[in-house]
Amino acid sequence: MEKTAPPDSAQPPAHDAELRNRTLVLVGMMGAGKSSVGKRLATALGLPFRDADEEIERAAGRTVSEIFATRGEAEFREGERRVIARLLDLPPHVLATGGGAFMNPETRALVKQKAMSIWLRTDPEVLARRVGRKDTRPLLKGRDPRLVLAELLEKREPSYREADLIVESAEGPHMATVEIIIAALKARLGGAD
Repeated sequence: MEKTAPPDSAQPPAHDAELRNRTLVLVGMMGAGKSSVGKRLATALGLPFRDADEEIERAAGRTVSEIFATRGEAEFREGERRVIARLLDLPPHVLATGGGAFMNPETRALVKQKAMSIWLRTDPEVLARRVGRKDTRPLLKGRDPRLVLAELLEKREPSYREADLIVESAEGPHMATVEIIIAALKARLGGAD
């Protein structure tokens, strides 16, 4: 029978403590599953979950789409950089970032210094299916999602490749991706001993 106790009531295995001593930052394209996977990863590790876009919206008092429409992408990215820098000063947590956040060299350097980054690499066809379900993506407004995603991925992939870990976020249950991340983190930390 599976454990039904809440994660904070059970003592985690000793080796899992290492997985919780740094913030884990999920990077990747819109639709890669950073928020969905991130929430489940945080629960599995007994860490808080934070979403950079939600934090930006809370700080600005506007949605990401409204910020893009009224202030433009450059101002949004600057606010995003400041919010992520603030979040990286908090105790360890799982942080889902916006698709373009890791493109900022200053943000990448700060993540490398204070956290462990995980690129959720996802096939562009899967991304197009996932993002097609919502009309809240400012970079896709009035454009063909497949074309936009292909262009963005081509520009962003070199930055994403700088992530500490690269994990495939394929179709299927998000918990399968969480299990792959945890295994990759254990292997990475085990290799450091």
